[in-house]
Amino acid sequence: MNKLNYLISEGFKSIFTHGFMSFASVTIIIACLTIMGSFSLLAVNINDVIKKLESENEMLAFIDETVPDEDALALASKLEAVANVSSVNFVSREEAMESFKDEYENSSIFEEIEPTVFRHRYVVFLNDIGLMEDTKTQLETIDGIADVSAQLEISKGFVTVRNIVSAVSLILIVILFVVSIFIMSNTIKLTTFGRREEIAIMKMVGATNSFIRTPFIIEGLVLGALGAAFAFLIQWGIYTLISDKIMTSIAGAYMNVIPFTALMYPVGLVFLAVGVVVGMFGGSIAIRNYLKV
Repeated sequence: MNKLNYLISEGFKSIFTHGFMSFASVTIIIACLTIMGSFSLLAVNINDVIKKLESENEMLAFIDETVPDEDALALASKLEAVANVSSVNFVSREEAMESFKDEYENSSIFEEIEPTVFRHRYVVFLNDIGLMEDTKTQLETIDGIADVSAQLEISKGFVTVRNIVSAVSLILIVILFVVSIFIMSNTIKLTTFGRREEIAIMKMVGATNSFIRTPFIIEGLVLGALGAAFAFLIQWGIYTLISDKIMTSIAGAYMNVIPFTALMYPVGLVFLAVGVVVGMFGGSIAIRNYLKV
């Protein structure tokens, strides 16, 4: 216990001994985690919007006019058997005509039109709008389906935005993670430089590498955890501020922002894990050269 208390106390003592550098390390971790978190939360919200669009996005599969009504109803099982189809909804000629009447204010143009000019159709809902084009092709090969209408350009646009944001977020996370480790290790190197003679003496009297390294790892761990805690609070404030602005603007009528309360636990755990890993890894790297005595 005395040995453990010594190692922990040395780790904390170094933080306060080099207060300015410790402050710089925590600030860098806060900045990196906040930027990483902001892009990650943006990607999460875009994916959520696309998921909702997928549940609402639909294709129309028009049934061939020569197919009897009974056979038209039986096509539902064939359409649902297509891999990317989540569900289908049958719309009769009469229902299609009523839908058109509701859509146009001047419904008098439909007074002399018979429902037979319309086709029976299926409204097809998808699991993944990124596969819309392939699904459309598969639906068109089913016997009894005359044509399939799909908004391919819109779906491709949403998928492109999702892929770009996800890729940018991943690249930034990797870059900022490496930068954080580099800055943390160099910060702790400055603290070890002033103790290089002490480390050399400890090596000469038989102290093990793990005994010498542990205080610096504890220092990095504490600095990383502090940075993660402050970054989490700042991220919470920024996210809440921006989400409130969006929801009270015109954009709020077209999209919903996931409440931070629904994301706070995974965000907090990830921030803490990244902060601790960066701190411990940075502390371990910083002391490595001074152990070669």
